[in-house]
Parts: sequence; structure tokens; C-alpha cells
Amino acid sequence: MGMMTKLFGGESSDAISSKSEKLTAPTDASVVTPLNPGNFASIRTTPVVDTPRYFTEEEAKAMKDLAKEKTENARHAKKAYKSLTQIEEADAKVHKAHRKYEGAVATNELTKKKADVGLAKKLHGLRPGYARLGIGLEKAENKATERIETIKAKLLGGAKE
Repeated sequence: MGMMTKLFGGESSDAISSKSEKLTAPTDASVVTPLNPGNFASIRTTPVVDTPRYFTEEEAKAMKDLAKEKTENARHAKKAYKSLTQIEEADAKVHKAHRKYEGAVATNELTKKKADVGLAKKLHGLRPGYARLGIGLEKAENKATERIETIKAKLLGGAKE
């Protein structure tokens, strides 16, 4: 595996395509999309009267009462759908803000990692200097030990222990 493959991923186009499909998948299976247009269901409280007919007084009163009830319920449904729309819009704003946050986290993570790598490079660049310091200390220690041995030899005058 080459360096660029290691850095940027060496996935096949099938794996990339799979990620694209996951990324573009709807947030819920019931969401209406071009590939999932919904069921086009409708609402019909009463059957269609396909031929002319007469209604009785009782039927007319029942229809009037039902019409009043359905009109009121339609107002309630309209309010409920308006509220559902507002909730969906709020959800979308939160979703968008969260994705923006995740983008900032990813960008800042890269900035942090670049800083870490920069420090690591700097520290590695200092290694020769530290190695020279170590060699210099060893030489100084050896010279000091030699001088001490010379002084001991002079003071003791070659006395045997």
C-alpha cells in the first residue's frame, strides 16, 4: 500500500459509492424523496355520489352535522400540520447547526493534528542537538575523571593501597 493510499484511504470505488449511498439516504424511511414519492393517499369522508339521487331529511341533517364536524376538524388538522411543519423546520435547523458544528470539529481536529505533527518534527529536529549535548557531557565527565585520577596520583604519590 502506497503512502497516499495510507493517508487518504485506499478504498475501492464500490466502498466510496456505498458511503455516498449512506450519506444521501433519507433520515427516516418514511420521508418523501424522489426515490420514495410516498403513497399519494387522500382523505374522503363520504363516498362519491356518482349518480343523481334524492336525500331524506334525516340524511341531509346527518350530512350537515358531519360537514360541521369535518370543517372544525379540518381547522384543527390545519393547525396541527402547521405545527408539524414548524417542528420539522426546527429539526432541520438543529440538524444543520449540528453538521456545521461537526465540520468545525473536523477542521479544528486537523489544525490540532497539524500542530502535533509540527511539534513532533521540531522535537525530532532537536535530537541531534541533544545528542551533541550528551556527547559533550560524556567528554566533560571523562576529562574530570582523568583530572581527579591525576590529582589522586600526585597526592598519594603512587602509594600502594
